[in-house]
Amino acid sequence: QVQLVESGGGLVQPGGSLRLSCAASGFALDYYAMAWFRQAPGKEREGVSCISSSADTTYYADSVKGRFTIFRDNAKNTVYLQMDSLKPEDTAVYYCAKKSSSRCGFTSHYWGQGTQVTVSS
Repeated sequence: QVQLVESGGGLVQPGGSLRLSCAASGFALDYYAMAWFRQAPGKEREGVSCISSSADTTYYADSVKGRFTIFRDNAKNTVYLQMDSLKPEDTAVYYCAKKSSSRCGFTSHYWGQGTQVTVSS
């Protein structure tokens, strides 16, 4: 059974940092691209970042570029999103997603339940 469990969210002040973790099980993590999405209150879900299976390619939304970093540790079956210089507009539920192949251009076909990130002054 494929499972993705996000953790690491919480309340942080503007300018602060959080590291989100996505613990994966039920599949070989090293064969699949992984992504992070977020959904803010009253807004549509948006893609935040993606990393290919071998970590040779990463993508970032313009809104987070230069502030967020995605990385993975396949040996630990975990994907991370390091979030620095957080802004109130980053407030959202963050979801980890498994892609259907090794590259980021494919469908996200499994999702975690999300972790809340709140950036507030």
